[in-house]
Parts: sequence; C-alpha cells; structure tokens
Amino acid sequence: MTDQEVAHFTEVFNRNRATLALFSKCSTKDELDVVRDAFFLGMASQLCPNEYEAMRESLITDDTAFDAIASSINTDNGLETTVTAARASPHWLDLVTAVHAVSSAVGSDLDGIWNTLEKGRMEWLGAVTAAHPLKVILKEALNKDKNKTERDEVDMKMVYIYALSLSIESLANESEAWRKVVKMKNKANPLQDYNVDLWDPRKEEWRPLDLGVQEAAERGGSSFQAAWDA
Repeated sequence: MTDQEVAHFTEVFNRNRATLALFSKCSTKDELDVVRDAFFLGMASQLCPNEYEAMRESLITDDTAFDAIASSINTDNGLETTVTAARASPHWLDLVTAVHAVSSAVGSDLDGIWNTLEKGRMEWLGAVTAAHPLKVILKEALNKDKNKTERDEVDMKMVYIYALSLSIESLANESEAWRKVVKMKNKANPLQDYNVDLWDPRKEEWRPLDLGVQEAAERGGSSFQAAWDA
C-alpha cells in the first residue's frame, strides 16, 4: 500500500466514524451486529467499488429487497432493513472479505476495533441491567425523603457504583476491597448492615472503584450519570 492509499483508507474510516458511534445506542447484541455491518457497508462503498456495486445491483434487481429498503427510508428501522437485505445478497460475503483485505493491507484491524466496542457496550449493558433493581430502591428512598441532602444522593450513588462494579470483571479486586472496607457481609446486598459512616469516598479504596466504573461506562458509550438518570 502506498502512503496515498493509506491516507485514503484513513479518510474513509473517519467518514464512517458516525456509524461506528451508533454502538452507544444499542441495547442488544443483534442491534450491535446491525451497526457493525452498516459500518462494513459504508467502508465498502468507498474502498471496494466492484464488490459494493455487485451487491447493490443484486438488491435493486430483487423486488422484495428493493421494496423493503424503499419503504423503510427515513424510518427508525431503515438501517436494520438495509443491512438485513445486504446480508441476504449473494455478494455479501465477498464484500465483507474485500473490506477486511483492504484494512489488513494498511495494517488496520477492523474486527479488533469493533470487538473492543462491542465488548465494552455489552459489559456496560449487563452491569446496568444487573444493578437496576437496586437503583430503583435507592431512588425511591431518595424521592420519599423530604429532608434529603446532596450528601444523601452522593451516598446512594456510591452504593449504585458498587453494584455496577460487581458485573465488571476487571473490577473484581476493587469491589472486593471496598466490600471489606465497609464490612459488607453479603457482596450482592450492599444495603444489608449498611453503615453510612463506613461509606466514605475519601478512603483510598474508593477512588479505583469509582474511576473503574466511570471508565467502564465510557467503554460502553455511556456515562455513570446517564445510567443513574435513566
């Protein structure tokens, strides 16, 4: 690959970053797969014209695929419909193979890039789902407390951060260290024997846990505050 070809690949990749960013809107593995394949389509349209044109023509000449795509334009399921039709094309595998060949030639690992995004999103979704019942309890308690203070909300957020950390594999040591600091008997129930005086964010064991959860949220295309507010 010449420097010019590498530069072109980089330019095309950057043009398709907006599609990659849609991973942060996904709530299931299937939705993530749609975004991944939409990204491949976008890359192929500019890097692999022969394979892309063959696939496009197959969709145009397939009445079912053409009608489905046409009727989904400017709808919420437009992207999914287009990707579904493209996958069904006899030229889909050739297109994906061609995209990977070009990326490999310039030293870019598209699968590695995507797998990092997907893993981060799925991990965060799992953590948010697992901690949701506890969050409901915490927020209900806050809403019922007419005399609540900002510190009360901080205390509840700390409990929620801990709950999120239990589903983040890389934070196993940090969550266990914090469990010991606050003398928690049942790691799955931080409210049992809860002692607010022990839950002090100034303790050195708290910062790694706090930052770790925030970083996991970022890897998942979100933020801790967004999860708390949802």
